[in-house]
Amino acid sequence: MPTSQLRRNERRRHLVVCGDSPLAFRLVDELVNRYDEDVTVILRSKTRNHGPRIAQLPRVKLVESPELDSAAFLRAKLTTARAVALLESDDAGNIHAALRAQDINPDLRLVLRVFNMSLGRRIRAMFTDCEVLSDAAMAAPSFVAAALGREGPTHIRVGGRTLYVVRRGEVPADRVVCRLADTTDQAGPKLLPGEAHSDDLVLAFVDGSLPIQRTKRQHTLFTSIRRNLAIVFNRKLSIAALWLLALLGLGTVSFATLGGYTWWNAVYETALDAAGAAQPLDTMPVINKVTQVMVTLTGISIIPIITAVAVDAVVSARLTAAAGPKGPYRDHVVVVGLGQVGTRVVAQLHGLGVPVVCVDRDENARGVPLARRLGLPVVFGDASRDDTLRSAYVGTCRALVTLSSHDMVNLEAALTTRAIREDLLVVLRVFDNDFANLVERRFGIDVSRSVSFLAAPAFAAAMVERQVIGTIPVGRRVLLIAEVPVDAGTDLEATTVRAVEERCDVRVIALQRHTETAMDWHPPAAHRLEPRDRLLVVAGRTGLSKVFGSMNADSTAS
Repeated sequence: MPTSQLRRNERRRHLVVCGDSPLAFRLVDELVNRYDEDVTVILRSKTRNHGPRIAQLPRVKLVESPELDSAAFLRAKLTTARAVALLESDDAGNIHAALRAQDINPDLRLVLRVFNMSLGRRIRAMFTDCEVLSDAAMAAPSFVAAALGREGPTHIRVGGRTLYVVRRGEVPADRVVCRLADTTDQAGPKLLPGEAHSDDLVLAFVDGSLPIQRTKRQHTLFTSIRRNLAIVFNRKLSIAALWLLALLGLGTVSFATLGGYTWWNAVYETALDAAGAAQPLDTMPVINKVTQVMVTLTGISIIPIITAVAVDAVVSARLTAAAGPKGPYRDHVVVVGLGQVGTRVVAQLHGLGVPVVCVDRDENARGVPLARRLGLPVVFGDASRDDTLRSAYVGTCRALVTLSSHDMVNLEAALTTRAIREDLLVVLRVFDNDFANLVERRFGIDVSRSVSFLAAPAFAAAMVERQVIGTIPVGRRVLLIAEVPVDAGTDLEATTVRAVEERCDVRVIALQRHTETAMDWHPPAAHRLEPRDRLLVVAGRTGLSKVFGSMNADSTAS
């Protein structure tokens, strides 16, 4: 059978997606409408979560099952599927389902959604054909950039070089790889702009002479210790204890200077007298008698004072943990929601040296242990309540980032914050892109992002066995860096680099000729592609589907 016929037969095999989350809906939408694929979706119920929206998509078959067991996989015809995406939020559950799926179809391509990428990389080696992705890891840099009021930095390691997103004026012209976006248009960023547009956002090589800017930490270790001590210890009791200790010091000095003792003996005598072991002597000088009485009374008084300070410190620490942080905090970022995305955003902000105050209603949220390990304050409560947000010091923060998985919870927190402080930068997580536009326009919210919208293109590319190397969030949209092989008998063969860019609306940033091992980072526009050449392209979602379609389509000349 000809190679082209085998390719067409291979593409007829359907794809399976497991889940009813926002990411599952976005992924199925990408596969059906951009890659022209047939998809079977396994979900708990077609009437719950995003099941109704998934059911409305064309070329989609639904399999309802409470669990991802063998029966559900067989009903979804996994034995004849090309790939399966496991999108539950439970890493262990996805790994278990992947093992069961591979038993049913050993040749199946697996795409796993995981949170713990270090675990995911180890798990990937267990399977023959597996891709491990994290939607939280893909989306977090966009929220961090928005909270800091800038784009990036997004770093991608590719072809032996590190690339990063930067403003055009911050990098020499010889370091620029390609233009990414014109963000000056009020209607929204223009991706991959032409010559007629400005190119204020570019992709550039990392140069050792260009240090990556990091936010300077505003709290030293001494400041943190002092603040924590001030929270825990009662001020009046602490002052009383210090005065009594000062009296013991005065007694030691009196014994040594006026009482005729050596310094070591003065310390010894003071310690014994304070402990209640004073020995009265009629022959003792008057100054020593007075000092002895003072030290003894001080010793009797200091024991209950120290006990009270210790008990008060323990009680205060427990009340502080329950009631939230003691401030004041200034110029920090308030992160609402310590789920998968919130955890990564908090970690990245802390890594950049930005002070963070966390808010979540669940004391067992995923990100709480991380926040405590990093020493970050956490406020437990409803983020839509005025008192909860004031406890996080939103009045003096630099930005609020709401990352709950529920759009209305995020919107309520944002609007409550705006009632407290109208000029605050608010970054909102939402699912629906049209709703995000309305929120920004009607409520004056500065920035809104959709995690599933940012991550779905990479998951879709992995499902159809295309290698997406990195993602670049630009506003609510996303660009992808992908590796494109040139196969014989496809539309890419004998096409020039310039023609690929114009026809598919992509930017070719590098070319690896089949006769060479090194990447050409300045490929000639007139170079005609040959079989086994490889391209690195930057593309939007539509452009990526076009260039991948060219890889699958048969050449009209063949």
